[in-house]
Amino acid sequence: MTSECIPRFLASDNTSGMCPEAMEMLLKANHEDDLAYGNDRWTALAADRFREMFDYDCEVFFVFNGTAANSLALSAMGRSYHSVICHELAHIETDECGGPEFFSNGAKLLTSPGANGKLTPEGIEALVTKRSDIHYPKPKVISLTQATEVGTVYSREELLAIRAMADKYDLRLHMDGARFANACVGLNATPAELTWQVGVDALCFSGTKNGLAFGEAILFFNRDLAEDFAYRCKQAGQLASKMRFIAAPWLGLLENDVWWHNAAHANAMARYLADGLADLPGASLMFPVEANSVFVELPLSAIEALKAKGWTFYTFIGAGGARFVCAWNTSTALLDQLLADIRATLDT
Repeated sequence: MTSECIPRFLASDNTSGMCPEAMEMLLKANHEDDLAYGNDRWTALAADRFREMFDYDCEVFFVFNGTAANSLALSAMGRSYHSVICHELAHIETDECGGPEFFSNGAKLLTSPGANGKLTPEGIEALVTKRSDIHYPKPKVISLTQATEVGTVYSREELLAIRAMADKYDLRLHMDGARFANACVGLNATPAELTWQVGVDALCFSGTKNGLAFGEAILFFNRDLAEDFAYRCKQAGQLASKMRFIAAPWLGLLENDVWWHNAAHANAMARYLADGLADLPGASLMFPVEANSVFVELPLSAIEALKAKGWTFYTFIGAGGARFVCAWNTSTALLDQLLADIRATLDT
């Protein structure tokens, strides 16, 4: 393989490794034996740290991955004959292989369009009031992605408006927080301000995209929804026998606000890339850059040339659309090389 074809990973923040603080906690947890199935001190410490961070006595559960987190949380928020309202680009709709429907024993996802990847109160109401007969799956949950699948964020005002619509129709509010840390940084808001203070019932908080190797946290602010949730996790194969190795790295993120600093760096790198792209004729940003993802429209010839040089990125957003995602360890040197290669492809 030539030097030009060395893979340059910007397809997702999943490609990054563990941040040093998380690795250090993982190694500390490995120094001595402890109890199994989440009865260890590391899991208790991580759960308590979440409660301190959110300033709320929430129920906390740890699972292996985001699909399980979303699917199990949603299964606890409704019944099999209910439906979940989400954006048409939501990860639960496009990328979770029917997991939410499977774990809920059939609850249907109802999708709505919305500018910049966001659900609107009007779009939610249109689906709720579309039908009320017994042949239509009864709407019960709204699922929001924060930050969205196109890298935008819901403001507190937008979240409050959606909560008002949820109250109007007795709906529960779930938040897919795959990039929740990036949204907090983008809005300069505390975790509490973007969750229970605006009426979120349950949050799936990703660690994988913030510097962990694996492990997601599910937080129930509506504690009634967490009844028997541990049994759901066990039945779904999500109860880790050595749970401390999922929980301990979280402490590396949560202590000293490492999660915030990791997200702030990723967001800053996305802004750096966006600013560089703005100076390139032939490159056009597709969405506002509000977190750590950059969507840019490029000529198809440029996209193929970049892939030939070893750059990895997704093109699922439409012809000519490319997504670049920055992580906790993305460097300006890497982005400068990308910008130089994009410039070269546009000049040819």
